[in-house]
Amino acid sequence: MFVAYVAVTVATIVANAAIAVADLAGARFVLANSAEVGVPRSALPALALLKAAGAGGLLLGLLGVELLGIAAAVGLVLFFLGAVVAHVRARVFHNIAFPGAFLALAVGSLALAVLR
Repeated sequence: MFVAYVAVTVATIVANAAIAVADLAGARFVLANSAEVGVPRSALPALALLKAAGAGGLLLGLLGVELLGIAAAVGLVLFFLGAVVAHVRARVFHNIAFPGAFLALAVGSLALAVLR
């Protein structure tokens, strides 16, 4: 169970850190996706900060600060639940798998952290 926790959490950390960098860099796919779902470009740095904070909290959870890791996982679950809802409300379904995958990673990290 510990190996699964570490593997899923590391994958969640890497994915969120990578997308936070893409947000900050203004990657084309990020700008196109955010425009489609109605997220203003000016919100991207704040959203990137939230993703990076979640990744950092998960890392600290792996390093022994368990409650912070759980709190970070809860935050990421709520964040990506909101992203999925934004896609549904905007009726943008062609790429809903991306926030769905991030949500699944966050849920997995949360579940494994709690069960640990």
